[in-house]
Amino acid sequence: MEGTGEVEGAMSKKALKKQQKEAEKAAKKAMYKKQEGKENEGEGEDNGKDVSEGFYGVMPLIQSKERLDRRVLALKELTPDLADKKVWVRARLQTSRSKGKQCFFVLRQQKWTVQAIVSVGETVSKQMIKFVAGVNKESIIDVEGYVRTVPKKIESCTQQDVELHAEQVWIVSSASPRLPLLVEDASRPEGTDDSLATVSQDTRLDNRVIDLRTTTNQAIFRLEAGVCKLFREILDDQGFVEIHTPKIISGASEGGANVFEVTYFKTKAYLAQSPQLYKQMCISADFEKVYTIGGVFRAEDSNTHRHLTEFVGADIEMCFNYHYHEVIDVLDQLFVYIFKGLRDRYSEEITTVGRQYPAEPFKFLEPSLRLEYKEGVAMLREAGVEMGDDEDLSTPNEKLLGRLVRAKYDTDFFILDKFPLAVRPFYTMPDPFDKKWSNSYDFFMRGEEIMSGAQRIHDPEFLAERATHHKIDLKSIESYIDAFKYGAPPHAGGGIGLERVTMLYLGLNNIRKSSLFPRDPKRITP
Repeated sequence: MEGTGEVEGAMSKKALKKQQKEAEKAAKKAMYKKQEGKENEGEGEDNGKDVSEGFYGVMPLIQSKERLDRRVLALKELTPDLADKKVWVRARLQTSRSKGKQCFFVLRQQKWTVQAIVSVGETVSKQMIKFVAGVNKESIIDVEGYVRTVPKKIESCTQQDVELHAEQVWIVSSASPRLPLLVEDASRPEGTDDSLATVSQDTRLDNRVIDLRTTTNQAIFRLEAGVCKLFREILDDQGFVEIHTPKIISGASEGGANVFEVTYFKTKAYLAQSPQLYKQMCISADFEKVYTIGGVFRAEDSNTHRHLTEFVGADIEMCFNYHYHEVIDVLDQLFVYIFKGLRDRYSEEITTVGRQYPAEPFKFLEPSLRLEYKEGVAMLREAGVEMGDDEDLSTPNEKLLGRLVRAKYDTDFFILDKFPLAVRPFYTMPDPFDKKWSNSYDFFMRGEEIMSGAQRIHDPEFLAERATHHKIDLKSIESYIDAFKYGAPPHAGGGIGLERVTMLYLGLNNIRKSSLFPRDPKRITP
């Protein structure tokens, strides 16, 4: 039994030693806790209590149970005029960075951003700091805080002279923790540091809802809306009537095979390539001057930087008295009005886009430069291009002519008049003095065509003759010719692509950047 006693004694010593170690650990833990408690006195914690409770968290789902009497400011309103005022804002959380007892975060609302900060203090606990730091990026949050001026401009935000010192933070709608792309990555200038993440065009377009949140895209589409607004303004002032034309039609608008066929009950129909026929019918119906803005469809298998299968067309048609140049004058005034309006009213958007997509400012003359087609061909020949008088301009030659015009006349916008008749549609009026030429014109921005137009043939017999010359089956365009049988005034017009005008004005390199949800031969979603 003596051996057993020795073993028990040995075990007791081990147990005692273990107990002593545990006691030492507990004492140290208690000491650290006590010390931590002292450090936190007056800094938002009292005996473990969260003094920020009720000032942060996740809001209940808003189901319109009540309407709070609370003014929520827009981020653009946060200026030094509100210094030291307490305000509420609602915005997306773009980025956050926690450092010690502080968390810096950037709020974004459309094209405006502001820096916010939450710091441990009498009413802000460490738990609140941890909560704010853990909010998922792109979540929508409500923040209450004081507007404070800053000694040094915050270059990374639109609101550079103030920041928001938050006292309440509430999640209104939480974003997924795993985002397909980050807005901060999608906002980086092209050609940026290779070590920084950038986003490919396909990834952007596949996740367009997030991509459109960048301040650059917010600016692009506000400016594009501005093009429509200015287009309407000047034409309304000049007595034009806005019309809305059918998009489902019985035959191809402009001939050819580039049409989308659709099933229409027990027969076939097509998506309109142009509002051409209906604009002209309205002229015959004595509207005199009309315009329309709407969807246009082209089934062209073109995968270029400037082609879409669906785009927004802004078209006009008007009657004139004696010469189609009366219409060119109106179109000239229209474009100058748009360019001046964009320059004067949308300078902030232009600057915002330029930060991510740098480009030379768009230049134009008033009145605009006008050249005849043969003058343009002569300039190209002087530059070494070999081409005949009756050839159409190729895309490379268009761009070269744009550069030559810019160098010689210091303008990015010009009008080319009197195109060869052979390269224009059958309904184009021939030149009265030389049948080789036509009463037609194209408008160019930065060396790319953005509008094609002409005087239309308004005499039904002459129209049928020209259609026959182009080997067009008269039966297939019977309704078009019939529109002129009851007397039609001389008229002309043209159409522009809204996305193309926006792209070229801003100097963007791809039309998909100026199309909200692009459609091309390879993309039909989202």
